[in-house]
Amino acid sequence: MIDALLALVLVAPPVPRPPSLVPLQDTTHGKVVYAKWCAGCHGDGGAGDGPAAAHMLPRPRNFTGAVYKIRTTASGQLPTDADLMRAIDDGLPGSAMPAWKGRLSDAERRDVAAYIKTFSAFFADTSQHVAALKFSSEPSGGTGANALKTGRQFYDSIGCRKCHGDQGRGDGPSAPTLKDDAGFPIFAADLHQSWRFRGGGSTGDIYHRLRTGLDGTPMPSFSDLIDQKFLTDEQLWRLAQYVRSLSPPEPPEVQDVIHAPQIAGPVPASPDDSVWGRVGRYWFPLVGQVIRKSRWFAPAVSGVWVQALHDGRTLALRVSWDDRTQSPDSAWLGFEQRVLETVAGDDSGPPPPKAQPWPDQLAVQFPRHLPESPAAMERPYFLMGSETDPVYQWRWTSTPRRSVAGLARGIERFDTLPGVVAGQARFDHGEWRLVFTRALATPDTANEVQLEAGRAIPVAFFAWDGSSGEHGSRMAVSTWYFLALDRPTPPGVFISPVLAMLVTLGLGLVVVRRAQGGRRGTVRAGRQR
Repeated sequence: MIDALLALVLVAPPVPRPPSLVPLQDTTHGKVVYAKWCAGCHGDGGAGDGPAAAHMLPRPRNFTGAVYKIRTTASGQLPTDADLMRAIDDGLPGSAMPAWKGRLSDAERRDVAAYIKTFSAFFADTSQHVAALKFSSEPSGGTGANALKTGRQFYDSIGCRKCHGDQGRGDGPSAPTLKDDAGFPIFAADLHQSWRFRGGGSTGDIYHRLRTGLDGTPMPSFSDLIDQKFLTDEQLWRLAQYVRSLSPPEPPEVQDVIHAPQIAGPVPASPDDSVWGRVGRYWFPLVGQVIRKSRWFAPAVSGVWVQALHDGRTLALRVSWDDRTQSPDSAWLGFEQRVLETVAGDDSGPPPPKAQPWPDQLAVQFPRHLPESPAAMERPYFLMGSETDPVYQWRWTSTPRRSVAGLARGIERFDTLPGVVAGQARFDHGEWRLVFTRALATPDTANEVQLEAGRAIPVAFFAWDGSSGEHGSRMAVSTWYFLALDRPTPPGVFISPVLAMLVTLGLGLVVVRRAQGGRRGTVRAGRQR
């Protein structure tokens, strides 16, 4: 009997295993995906030394050391598979790492994540127990005054301001000395731009970074401060809520048109005039100038906020942007030199230029003439025009502090015009605030754009951070946008509808009364019969 049962077991077909809840990963296919999409930055061997790496700041991740910034694990531990997938899917804002979800299939992203792990023996070490930290839930009241006050107190007490600055714009006293574990210079995060936070900009994301730290950088984990009873978990949440409060509630939405309302009084010349608090702000992103040598792939100014208004005779244009230092600043010369040695300017391989005390600069660009009709929106070449079709610009420099108007005929040539454009600027805790003012109409109609209400006026922006070695062609640029000088709404626009309603109401009452009078007459006639 036993022999019969044994024979039955031996010849019986195997019982199928239930399907795995975790999809299989194919490192062979992952290598193909990596070679096509990842090696250009991260290198064939995963050391972060691909051909494009020399143009990037921050540098691409070196996978061979298995040191990852964005994790849900404790400091010093490997990331989970979910951490790797999240970085691949969502990208790393504020760096050259794009989001691959939607560009690669689910299988391609899983396979390349598995292949990335083969670059380091740490992932094959079975003694490693990779586990995500257990995070608490966010306490309520995070936007209240008391919560933010507590968060600010711990921002100061645990030393955040040393790197991130008093107001959080990355301009702390230690900021010029920062570098990663590989020796490359890095910027302290600008806490006023949460949409550029690597790992996400929500309060929860910030709290996770405070708990885990950013391995490979000077940003530590503060979990040990909770263990040491220096602060509570709730207080760390309050710090995260305070940091989140420094940025707008929502990421800025890029719009094509700057609306400049018309005001009754004179336009403000000061960048800190209270009038600006009642004027809409528009965000315009800037990117590195990579068309003309010497190219610049790592601009320090990521965008500008723009406001505008006019009084029918004069335009006031306010531009504000975050800048970690008022250049030139000798304290940042060492950092500038490290940036110039780290970031290649072009592909010809010249020796890096020496750090110099360059000023900060900003330019606002217009065409010389507005198009004849809205349909004919031909504009000059956005990168400072050309010899045959120059552009009209307002330029401001921090040292010497001055504003000028002129014609740009390409990057290399700028001819100053005698036309007057006034400029006032103020630097405060890592932020420049600058106001240009100019008459809408000028005598030089051949070279200076005539600013007309009701017209779409093309406008573009350029910025240079001197303490990052930016000057000449090394700059941040925008594309063309539009400025619209709004006309005041005529009183008739509001009065006419009211009058129309009154007339309609009056006519309605007349009709009703006549109808009622007719019915009463009919009733009386019926009674008489």
